[in-house]
Amino acid sequence: MLSSIINRLLKLTQPSMTTILLVRHAVNDYVKTGRLAGWTPGVHLNDEGKAQAEALGQRLAAAPLKQLYSSPLERTMETAAAIQKHHPHLTIQPHDQIGEVRYGDWEGQSIAALNGRKMWQVVQEYPSRAVFPNGEALRTAQTRAVNAVEELVSRHPREMIVLVSHADIIKMVLAHYLGMHLDQFQRLVISPASISIMELGHSRPYVAALNDMAHITQIERERQQQKEQ
Repeated sequence: MLSSIINRLLKLTQPSMTTILLVRHAVNDYVKTGRLAGWTPGVHLNDEGKAQAEALGQRLAAAPLKQLYSSPLERTMETAAAIQKHHPHLTIQPHDQIGEVRYGDWEGQSIAALNGRKMWQVVQEYPSRAVFPNGEALRTAQTRAVNAVEELVSRHPREMIVLVSHADIIKMVLAHYLGMHLDQFQRLVISPASISIMELGHSRPYVAALNDMAHITQIERERQQQKEQ
């Protein structure tokens, strides 16, 4: 259980540390269009995503959350709302700096078509040099997300905070604190509605959990059991 992970964490680390839960938004139907969403408006959770978000909210119901931040996009805000449902004392605070990568002209484009461009290979093989046309560089996206984490840690010392964001942003943040070069960040897997946990204080950071999705696995297990009955 996540609560046992957190309790063990708090015993092992310094009391001055801030616990950050990095949560990826749940699934949506835009991926079925075969296009790159980015900051495209109107991308909402589908029924499966709503079920994932509800399971996520229940998983975090007993966690001592003090702050709830979210990328301002609909799919992240809706995921954050499922967490807030169990923590009515919290206000969802939109935060642009943990928003999706700015893909510029690539937003809304067919991924199959983008796959044939030279820049696609750069994104996959040498992302530290990737700059999206009329968008941002991946290294810029990583820097602004890490800067946001650092600022929030300063703002909320010794608190447990949630940041609801996107796969690439979370992977780049984790890569930074794991000491990985940006060119290796695609080696990390961050699934929809997953939870990753970091502890940050005045010195060494700790990554305590990566891509925890036991609550999603539980949904799938229960569905399988229903089919077998």
